[in-house]
Amino acid sequence: MSWAPDTPIEQVRFVVLDSETTGLNPRKDRIVTIGAIAVIHHEILIEDSFEALLKVEYNSSAVTVHGVTREESLAGLDEPEALTQFLAYLGDGVIVGHHIGHDVETFNAGYERHWGFRMPNLSLDTMALTLHLERDGAFAGRDAIQEFSLDALCGLFDIIPHDRHTAPGDAFMTALVFQRLLRLAGKHNRTTLDRLLEPFEP
Repeated sequence: MSWAPDTPIEQVRFVVLDSETTGLNPRKDRIVTIGAIAVIHHEILIEDSFEALLKVEYNSSAVTVHGVTREESLAGLDEPEALTQFLAYLGDGVIVGHHIGHDVETFNAGYERHWGFRMPNLSLDTMALTLHLERDGAFAGRDAIQEFSLDALCGLFDIIPHDRHTAPGDAFMTALVFQRLLRLAGKHNRTTLDRLLEPFEP
């Protein structure tokens, strides 16, 4: 994408993404809802956000668990239209999410299914960044991180979870966590995109 490795993190448009799916197999399962919100210069931009409800014609129990009724899912966007709209919204944004690998693979399966390509965007896992910062000493004096859920990270930063297990709600909660992580990253010499995106090796 267009971001150089040494780009200061304040200049990058991060797109915090969450999706709810019919299951955990990116190849077989489908996206039910998409929620995304941009973070630029440590600010969450409510006006720069994206939501979509997709049409799902089967697996109703996996759909309704996300608070989506059968009628709502049948009235949603067709997958190609939702994926096209999301790609236009995403642009060259760096994708951020909690355990984001699953979301990225599910989206890529959709893009491959319809058009034969994968998203070229960089991505960042908030859990990996948290573990990097723990190793950097950012949480000195606290117990070692044992729990790797989004709720656990909200607890780490005293963020009260709200509207959990919906894609827009989880994207916003993840953006709040990411905001805290960016501030800590700046204090621990992770001020460029390549330093922020370093893979975490346990």
